[in-house]
Formats: sequence, structure tokens, C-alpha cells
Amino acid sequence: MSGAGYFRRRLERAAEVRSYRGAGISAEEEAELEAAEAKERDNRKKVDDARRAEYLIRDAMAQGKFDNLKYAGKPVPGLGEAYDPDWWIKGLIQRENITGLGPQAILLRTEDAELDGRLAAQNTEKQVRDILADFNARVIDARRQLQGGPPVITKTRDVDAEVERWHERRAARTHAAPPEPERQRSWWQRLWRGTT
Repeated sequence: MSGAGYFRRRLERAAEVRSYRGAGISAEEEAELEAAEAKERDNRKKVDDARRAEYLIRDAMAQGKFDNLKYAGKPVPGLGEAYDPDWWIKGLIQRENITGLGPQAILLRTEDAELDGRLAAQNTEKQVRDILADFNARVIDARRQLQGGPPVITKTRDVDAEVERWHERRAARTHAAPPEPERQRSWWQRLWRGTT
């Protein structure tokens, strides 16, 4: 008989003996039961971690716990790149779309990239000038700071030139908008008024 079959038979016998424990089993049978339990504990301890992990993985695959994973069949992002100690905070900022945090130089770069769209949304020249004055003041202030981090390479904006560009974009937008078409009358309105 194989070792697994013998062990299974011993466990079944131990379970049977355990169920009759109150029915007056002999000391020999009780010792046999204890020996079987001890052997089972020893066998469990002998199973190494790799085999246990392999078993758990196969069991989870059989239950379908690995189906429909986010990166199934795709490379894991960031795998193979140089180690970055701040990977978790960068991932959090990207996932949660957090703005306003980070080194001043990076924040100013992103704001500079979005500044034209922000200026185009303004209605008055005073609003455009205020936004540009605030942006330029923050760029100059960031250049004066010596707190480390990436260098500030964002340039200040010429306020008059930007206001002129804002006027040009605004004029182009009003000229590019097609005139509203004349409202089409329905057939009964034309019939009623006598015009076709």
C-alpha cells in the first residue's frame, strides 16, 4: 500500500476512534490515535513554504480568483525601471489626481503648460493681467528659494505680449463663429403667412 493510502487509512481510523472516544476505547487505541495525530502534525511541518505556496496558487486558480485581473496578459507598469524611493507617493498623486503638491519647479512647469488655456477662458483684460502678474511673481519667488529639488526652468511671461495674444485669439474666435442661420419656418407657417 502506498504511503498516501496508508496515511489516509490511518486518519480515517483515527476519526473513527475519536468518535467512539466516550464509548470506552482502550489505552492502546488512544495511543494509536495520538501517534496518528502527531504524525500528521509532523508531516504538515515538513511541507516547505514553496510547496505550500504552490498549492495555494493552484487552489486559487481552480477557484477562479485569478480571472479578470487588471494586467492579465499585459506587462506590469514600472517593471524593469530604475528603483525610485518615492514610487508610492508618485503613484498616489497620479491615481488620485492630486494637484498642488510637489516641488515648486514641477508645479510651475505644469501650470505654464496649461496657462494659455486658462487665459483664453478669461473675459476681461484685467483678469488676464492679474493671472500673469501672479504667475510671474511665483516664478521669480521660486527662483529665489534654495530648498533643493529640480531647478526652476520656467520662464516668466511678458504680460503685454500675452495680453496682445489674448486679444488676437478672442478676435479670431468671434470672426470664426458662423452667423446664426435664419430660422426655418415650418410648412404650415409659410402657408399661413402666404410666403414660400
